[in-house]
Amino acid sequence: MVPADVFRDQPVLTGDRVRLEPVDARTGEHLVRAVVDPDPEVRRLTGTHRRFTEEEVRAWAASRPEHADRADWVILRNEDGVCVGDCALLDLDADNGGADYRVALNDMAFTGQGYGTEATDLVLEYAFTVAGLHRVALQVFDFNGNAQKSYERSGFVREGVWRDHLYWDGAWHDAVLMSILAHEYADLRAARSG
Repeated sequence: MVPADVFRDQPVLTGDRVRLEPVDARTGEHLVRAVVDPDPEVRRLTGTHRRFTEEEVRAWAASRPEHADRADWVILRNEDGVCVGDCALLDLDADNGGADYRVALNDMAFTGQGYGTEATDLVLEYAFTVAGLHRVALQVFDFNGNAQKSYERSGFVREGVWRDHLYWDGAWHDAVLMSILAHEYADLRAARSG
């Protein structure tokens, strides 16, 4: 339904408060500290058990331009260029016009300010109006109610649960599955502009 290399010419996406720049060797430097020495609460909210080295992060960032089946961005605050997080469209299903979405802010100090929601809105605009996707899906852990509300503001609809999907601090947690379809995005976009 969409070309397998649909993300080859990944653009910079600019909003009122943030701009999303494609991850490469240069922009990936913004992620090194956040990934190698992450905020413990961010690790929990994203369910990230694995630890990464600086070399791994730099090699991964430098390889992003070679991967046209996914789109990765750093989230930079417009006012001062500070990197507040990263986001991505990944796991492209070209035959069915779908991709998964993920977003993470680098530090809990950046949460609750709308950066994640604006980044999500920018990515959805790109996904549906430029890349021509039919469906964008995500998973969010049951204990992250603020993220679920943010995704709902961007038009995502809860569609199910993966039970006991994450084991963290001695307890099992569900992953809430959410998605948004192209026609739902078009309706939301029309409602916002009308």
